[in-house]
Amino acid sequence: MDISKERVVVLGGTSGIGYATAEAAAAQGAEVIVVSSSRSRVDEASQALDVVGEVVDLTDSDAVDGFFAGLGQLDHMVYTAGESLSLMPIADFDLVRARGFFGLRYFGALTAVRAAAPRIRAGGSITLTTGTAGDRPTAGWSVAASICGAVDSLTRALAVELAPIRVNAVKPGVTRSPMWGADAGAFLDETAGSLPLGRVGEVTDVADAYLYLIGQRFTTGTILTVDGGTLLA
Repeated sequence: MDISKERVVVLGGTSGIGYATAEAAAAQGAEVIVVSSSRSRVDEASQALDVVGEVVDLTDSDAVDGFFAGLGQLDHMVYTAGESLSLMPIADFDLVRARGFFGLRYFGALTAVRAAAPRIRAGGSITLTTGTAGDRPTAGWSVAASICGAVDSLTRALAVELAPIRVNAVKPGVTRSPMWGADAGAFLDETAGSLPLGRVGEVTDVADAYLYLIGQRFTTGTILTVDGGTLLA
């Protein structure tokens, strides 16, 4: 599971789970490139982690194609990009917002896979991001659950189509990260109390799962759940 000197691209790698994954990969000696649409976040993350940073709008297919064309060969691509998925009850359904969520979390991932796959060296991998909402949705989470279900299916389909490139996904439960905002303390505490492990996930917990899938050379089409027992509670 040695990834030292391997080239790892983390799309969404400037914050939260993506940042923790980039940090963990860099600590193992990988050559890491973090990507975000925010110039300030790219600058901050690349300096803090001492890695390469690139600004790319992941909803712009031409920009994504251009980024990977200029990057050249790589070994692993990780897709963690996403914005906070706010509740959207059917009574308040907003098609524009829903399309925006899918645009980044699903179609952004698919666009990145298309651009990256021809450039991934033998033994390389793609790791996507899904979530437990697809298996255990609550009221108001129809859009979020749909995205997670779509990414689950996409992961398995790509593992077949792109073989021998390994394609897997990480399925986090509720994880303490900037995505929840500064006022999420009560929600996180309440969630922690309902879980078998008695706490929500930390970004480092989830980053370990990405690193495992990157380095595990005999795993593909797998969705690795890291949820503190969410699906059992």
